[in-house]
Amino acid sequence: MKATLERAVLLKSLGHVQSVVERRNTIPILSNVLIEASEDGSLRLMATDLDLQVDEKVSAEVSQAGATTVPAHTFFDIVRKLPEGAQVELTASDGKMQVVAGRARFNLQTLPRDDFPVIAEGELPHRFELPAATLRQIIDKTRFAISSEETRYYLMGIFFHVADDALKAAATDGHRLARVTVEKPDGADGMPDIIVPKKCVGELRKLLDEVDGTVELSLSDSKIRFGLGNAVLTSKLIDGKFPDYNRVIPTANDKLLKLDPKSFMAGVDRVATIASEKTRAVKMAVENDKVTLSVTSPENGVAVEEVPADYRNDSLEIGFNARYLMDILHEIEGDTVEVHLADDAAPTLLRENDDSPSLYVLMPMRV
Repeated sequence: MKATLERAVLLKSLGHVQSVVERRNTIPILSNVLIEASEDGSLRLMATDLDLQVDEKVSAEVSQAGATTVPAHTFFDIVRKLPEGAQVELTASDGKMQVVAGRARFNLQTLPRDDFPVIAEGELPHRFELPAATLRQIIDKTRFAISSEETRYYLMGIFFHVADDALKAAATDGHRLARVTVEKPDGADGMPDIIVPKKCVGELRKLLDEVDGTVELSLSDSKIRFGLGNAVLTSKLIDGKFPDYNRVIPTANDKLLKLDPKSFMAGVDRVATIASEKTRAVKMAVENDKVTLSVTSPENGVAVEEVPADYRNDSLEIGFNARYLMDILHEIEGDTVEVHLADDAAPTLLRENDDSPSLYVLMPMRV
């Protein structure tokens, strides 16, 4: 194999694929990236952890077709440190790959291309397209609520399903819930309910930054593939049943509180400065035209701040985890956040307004 390409092109593509590779691997080939040069003038880079796979093609000057695999993180670090604008020549033979750029030369150990595992996709019967901007919105507004508790593995991803003639995406960790509703794309009818794993969501979000048009989604009960221009991301889906999250979305919270989300978030952030890491609890005393935020910490003292608000109901005191509350407020883009309250023990609903595609549910804390 022999190919030459510009450092910037190689570095960008390597950045996409190498982040899939785990730092510690008991199977040596999983630490490697597959490099395949074709006579049509393309260089294919691919990495996998057996659950997730990124495959990307870039243009290159290929003088000899062939394929090999080299340690992903080492190769990435080498290319990253090469001079800007350099032409990088890759030559593989006899169990080694030589990387040459200007006066710099590296010889890397390789493993055979035939040993490199590829995720067998099988039949992916459901296909549709989503605008990249819509997919970015779905991820940004839900992923903070994905659970990291391995005993509840079925919560460790974003749940996608078609309901009420719309495509809905939800994530929850049992303390908070985030849901986004978007227009149902053509071809999504009959798709199975799926849970896309957290790692796949993270890698997909990085790749989406460089996609302007649409993303092609192909899926089955067990796998999903995202077509992102020159890159293809394939992932296994979480094999589990996502809980019926609709049961926790309150419909009878009749006390409406309206605030400016930015000043509300800043106030919560300031009083939470003295909160202990364990509790992170902030108390909200809700009255006409104001919310008094307070934190009491046995170690650090007391913090209080008043935030202007619009409220026309009986006064109420309720407590929330400050970090969870700020995560939600960070995703509110308008000038107003609606907080629908019932009492100090009931789930609270937050959203921009009735027409907002996203809504959030937050469980209160005892304070």
